[in-house]
Amino acid sequence: MSQAKNGDSVKVHYTGKLEDGTVFDSSKDRQPLEFKLGAGNVIPGFDSGITGMAIGDSKTVTIPPDQAYGEVRKDLLVEVDKGEFPKDIKPEIGQELQVQQPDGTPVSVTIVDVQDEKVTLDANHPLAGKTLIFDIELVEIA
Repeated sequence: MSQAKNGDSVKVHYTGKLEDGTVFDSSKDRQPLEFKLGAGNVIPGFDSGITGMAIGDSKTVTIPPDQAYGEVRKDLLVEVDKGEFPKDIKPEIGQELQVQQPDGTPVSVTIVDVQDEKVTLDANHPLAGKTLIFDIELVEIA
């Protein structure tokens, strides 16, 4: 039976969990995830976790932050004046927004702190700094 290797297109079903068991994503009620191994389309630890699997294989892969979304970067926490927000937005912790960088590139941020005059925005990926656990089933190699 052939094993998945770099360059293969694969289809997998997966459930992604945090260390406390919280599920953050799953393909269970959707089509399997399809991607090319080694092409950089998924986080490195997910990619390498599938390499060597055969069709029908299932396994659990634990991926540390450096093989997932990286560590939390303090330089991606930005404090802004409340007055810079549009009048129709009342900043609240946990709120997700799109902001534009000076070059016009959109960036997703989450409000992590709200003070009287200042709001702290976090541009880190929501899963940065977290160890991720994936239950993976390889369903197809093309």
